[in-house]
Amino acid sequence: MDEKLIFNKPWILQRADPYVYRHTDGNYYFTASVPEYDRIVLRRADSLSALPDAEEKVIWNCHANGPMSKHIWAPELHYVFGRWYIYFAGGEVEDIWKIRPYVLECQGDDPMTGEWVEKGKMTRAEADEFSFEAFSLDATVFECGGVNYYVWAEKVGVGKMISNLYIARMKNGYTLDTVQVLLTTPDYDWERHGFWVNEGPAVIKRGGKVFLTYSASDTGEAYCMGMLTADENADLLDPASWSKERYPVLKTDRSREVFGPGHNSFTTDSEGRDILVYHARTYAEIVGDPLYDPNRHAMLMPIKWVDGKPVFSFDNVTDN
Repeated sequence: MDEKLIFNKPWILQRADPYVYRHTDGNYYFTASVPEYDRIVLRRADSLSALPDAEEKVIWNCHANGPMSKHIWAPELHYVFGRWYIYFAGGEVEDIWKIRPYVLECQGDDPMTGEWVEKGKMTRAEADEFSFEAFSLDATVFECGGVNYYVWAEKVGVGKMISNLYIARMKNGYTLDTVQVLLTTPDYDWERHGFWVNEGPAVIKRGGKVFLTYSASDTGEAYCMGMLTADENADLLDPASWSKERYPVLKTDRSREVFGPGHNSFTTDSEGRDILVYHARTYAEIVGDPLYDPNRHAMLMPIKWVDGKPVFSFDNVTDN
């Protein structure tokens, strides 16, 4: 690759849940969770290799109390319905685990300088009695066949609740048009380390297929990536349209000191080749709660396509 990139090693330090968006004008935008979980940051550059040194701007700070005052997690920047939006999750100082999905809308054409206004909690469809009533986070948005879809993680159950992934069609940038549909629940042992978790969805399309990756298990060494696949012409709101990989598509590689890879996004390099953006740690032993260990770093991996499917492998490139 002509663009000088560092693969499978820290690319942008202490930025978990990394999200990279390449706009139609060629600019790259980067946002992520910061270790303090108290603000949303955004940076822009004309290449992936320039993003680590790009100026980072705080575009929104958490509230002092009430909704959106604690645990500001996993922001994503999207351009949909003719506007810029940021989707993120947040809790409350008074109830730090009351995590719900929220939306910011930019009032200008430039997300770095435009005014961002709060649209509040994501609005569920009128007939939906369930969505966003419990711990909900990690929303992403994707387009297929001219339709915009919203995918998110939400916990259900009692006691140690289970985090599933759900999908719905969007009515506008902050409202759903259909009731939730369950996409995947933690079926397998590798999705059940510490907690039973499916979260962090991300979508890439190629060759008439929609590939939806997600992350599983707790946020330590066991954290890994799974994948669902559907035909782009299928009814994406029908769970039967999706098939699930039996084993993780990316997991810890101790030999390369990449621990707990996950919560990814997708982009392309300057030559249009597909790149996986993910976070991971460079060590396994964590003191205290992994959630508050700041050293989840954003990393990059080129994607290989084999028999029409993406392959996520540390062997895709030689170390550089």
